[in-house]
Amino acid sequence: MLASQAVIADEAGEALFKAKGCAACHAIDMKMVGPAYKDVAAKFAGQAGAEEELAKKIKEGSQGVWGPIPMPPNSVTAEEASTLAKWVLSQK
Repeated sequence: MLASQAVIADEAGEALFKAKGCAACHAIDMKMVGPAYKDVAAKFAGQAGAEEELAKKIKEGSQGVWGPIPMPPNSVTAEEASTLAKWVLSQK
């Protein structure tokens, strides 16, 4: 991917993070209601299919992965969920 495409993808992910209400429960570098995105990226690092798995959790919700508090399904398209998953996994 060209550097300018990477910047555009990063900006799109961050914009969705803010627009879709993710910031109500998540932060990049600290646990809130949900895990820090840096921790999510570390947990999924090097796993085959991580982007698809995370996109599914974003879209459909999940429970029990990071504790007892469930993450509700999010009102995002499959493309938006994929963009968010890529962005979350890029956090270091």
